[in-house]
Amino acid sequence: MKRLAGNLTFQVLLAISLGVLLGILAPEAGRAMKPVGDTFVKLVKMIIPPIIFLTVVLGIASMGDMRRLGRVGGKAFLYFELVTTLALAIGLVVVNVIRPGAGLDVSRMPRGDASHYTAAAAPVSAVDFLVHVVPANFVSAFVDGDVLQVVFVAVVFGVALAAVGDAGRPLLDLFDRLAKVFFKIIGFIMRLAPVGAFGAMAYTVGTFGLATLLPLGKLMLSVYTTMFLFVFVVLNLIARWYGFSLLSFLKYIKEELLIVLGTSSSEAVLPRMMDKLERYGCASPVVGLVVPAGYSFNLDGTSIYLSMAVVFLAQVFHTPLGLPQQISVLAILMLTSKGAAGVTGSGFVVLASTLSAMRLVPVEGIALLLGVDRFMSEARAIVNVIGNGVATIVIAKSENAFDEQQQAVALGQISRAA
Repeated sequence: MKRLAGNLTFQVLLAISLGVLLGILAPEAGRAMKPVGDTFVKLVKMIIPPIIFLTVVLGIASMGDMRRLGRVGGKAFLYFELVTTLALAIGLVVVNVIRPGAGLDVSRMPRGDASHYTAAAAPVSAVDFLVHVVPANFVSAFVDGDVLQVVFVAVVFGVALAAVGDAGRPLLDLFDRLAKVFFKIIGFIMRLAPVGAFGAMAYTVGTFGLATLLPLGKLMLSVYTTMFLFVFVVLNLIARWYGFSLLSFLKYIKEELLIVLGTSSSEAVLPRMMDKLERYGCASPVVGLVVPAGYSFNLDGTSIYLSMAVVFLAQVFHTPLGLPQQISVLAILMLTSKGAAGVTGSGFVVLASTLSAMRLVPVEGIALLLGVDRFMSEARAIVNVIGNGVATIVIAKSENAFDEQQQAVALGQISRAA
């Protein structure tokens, strides 16, 4: 019993259950738990920029061959685009088959205040996106906590550090020691994961209530079904093709998935995922490049939800979308989903931007989704984390940068712990 009580998986599951109960039985007290969940996520976000910077710099500098760097980056972005496009397409197919928005009475559906998101929904062009990647100065990327900008700064710094050769060795050793310190800090913060999961879940249930799920239950069921199919069919086939078991990998990262479930934030486990993927057998340079980039470019769960949400709103407002229009939705989302990376509430900002660009469905329609969105955000974040983990293993294996023996040791440790 003592061993079970000390298990992080058990602690987080218990915390989530208690959070749900508090939100149902005492909604006001549940809403008061918001600072608890927010503080935990902020603690993790505080440590993300330096960890990404150090990991990417160390990875590039240790890689040495800049041609290999370009090859890894090229493979990663090709994989991201193919799989994200597939996720968008699957979402469009399922929402057209199930038609969750057909027959809903807009006048009787609860609405939230979406003005904050519609105000930030200026269409993002490719040029705007490229300009955004470069920070105003070296420090601002870390101050703003923009993952994409931190990756850009780290890549430039890492390439320069590799180029100076032996002169940069003392700095490289210092960065290696600093990385160990920051990962130790993450270890301390993760001890608070059950507390953070409790606070976030209590706030979610206490604020939105389970009753808000009923009018949009069909949409939720459609989204969850699609994400299940994507993970256990698409990602499972990719995993098999590259010679590893998806189920074993999911068991290996179960603690991270539970933390994401409790906090609704994939960023809450970014540092831990990087550390775990290295221990799983992926080479450090690959992890350092693929995982941070994936948090901006490989959002499979978000892509599924966004494509389904656009068509759902079109169905609700009786706006038929033909095949050419749905293909344009897919094309727009491929751009806008990247353009809002790192923006608070980016899912709704992307959705509002897409509706603005289409000019077919009222942008204000996203207010219908506010009440139920929080309950679907956990699924989006979980699929995003799984998708980035699979992507990293795939790229590592394609580069012969995967240690099978280390993988066996990692899986063996999980089996013994279970």
